[in-house]
Amino acid sequence: MGIAGKDVVSRQAWAVLLASTLAFMVCFIVWMMFGVLGVPLREELRLNSTEFGLLTSTPVLTGALMRLPLGVWTDRFGGRAVMTILLVACSIPVYAVSYATALWQFLVIGLFLGCVGASFAVGTPYVARFFPASRRGFAMGFFGAGTVGAAVNLFITPILQASYGWRFVPRAYAVMLLATALIFWLASAKDPGAGKQGGSWLDSFKVLRDPRVWRLCQYYSITFGGFTALSLWIPQYLKAEYGMSLIVASAFAAGFSLPGSVLRAVGGALADRLGAHSVTWWGLWVAWGCLFLLSYPPTDFVVHTLDGTAALHLNTPVAVFILLIFVLGAVFAFGMASTFKYVADDFAQNMGVVTGIVGLAGGVGGFLLPILFGALLDFFRVRSTCFMLLFGVVWVSLILIYLSEIRRTPIDGTSKV
Repeated sequence: MGIAGKDVVSRQAWAVLLASTLAFMVCFIVWMMFGVLGVPLREELRLNSTEFGLLTSTPVLTGALMRLPLGVWTDRFGGRAVMTILLVACSIPVYAVSYATALWQFLVIGLFLGCVGASFAVGTPYVARFFPASRRGFAMGFFGAGTVGAAVNLFITPILQASYGWRFVPRAYAVMLLATALIFWLASAKDPGAGKQGGSWLDSFKVLRDPRVWRLCQYYSITFGGFTALSLWIPQYLKAEYGMSLIVASAFAAGFSLPGSVLRAVGGALADRLGAHSVTWWGLWVAWGCLFLLSYPPTDFVVHTLDGTAALHLNTPVAVFILLIFVLGAVFAFGMASTFKYVADDFAQNMGVVTGIVGLAGGVGGFLLPILFGALLDFFRVRSTCFMLLFGVVWVSLILIYLSEIRRTPIDGTSKV
């Protein structure tokens, strides 16, 4: 039995949701492919850890920067048109990757193909406008589950690479983008919110004055930024730390990416029921605990006893590591969904531009973190420094939530009576 009255969801809305989620999933597969292709390229191009971080994260930069203009264009021209053009246009640089031979070529082409990552800022407001307010958390969470493309990439990219060579992969993905564009256009519908955003372009950005927007940017920079960065980083981490082959390491890395994608719809439903604040607050506390344990590097202790010395070795077994990143991926998924529940609740009239701004912050986090991971590894020579960095960022987010939402302290620091 359906939901009565204004909460009824039409068949057209479901078709739009499924088509948009498919398009976003394919875009995410392409966006994350350097996380796998970068491992053999690191050996072929003789890259250090910082250069490897730059290679994997360069597409993330453009995906972040383009989210803001694409969010505005979605409000003005409609999600159907913007998404279709994006899919077709990005197939060109994706195909061009197969001809690159030097690091600078991968970086330049990566900047262009990275635009597929901006598809999130198109699909989120587009999908939300087809659903009633009481179901938007679920709808945006379901669409956001298209980040399962990160896990799909970890399964199919190493297999394609091992079977046909790495240059075959971007060519196959370029064709996949074109096929997806056709499917999306046929299955989607005209955006009911297209062209309803009045005023000038500058008027669209007046929402930046609202401190709540910047708070949401902080939340999303750790949930989505951390998810994206670790999806790129974990395959080579497992390969180096536990001596796995690339195919096995990628399969285990899916233990992080898969829950971080699929459970996003669950996070949206929880945010509808419990509220965005509760899901974000408690999810970040769980992430804090997981990152604390993951941050501890393999350590040897020598204990002096009455009978001499005793050696104690502490390390994280691979089974425990996989369990921790599974939980971490799940709570990051909940946090990503709850952040956009905030957007739908607080900025219903400016969802496109606010989605673009918050998505930009998350994408910038996803771009900077792998580079910082590599720089920390090159400097300290400790692999778990990537988790130490995320542990600190989560601390900042928890403090910010406490001050702004629990103590109700305004962003300017003045007390609220």
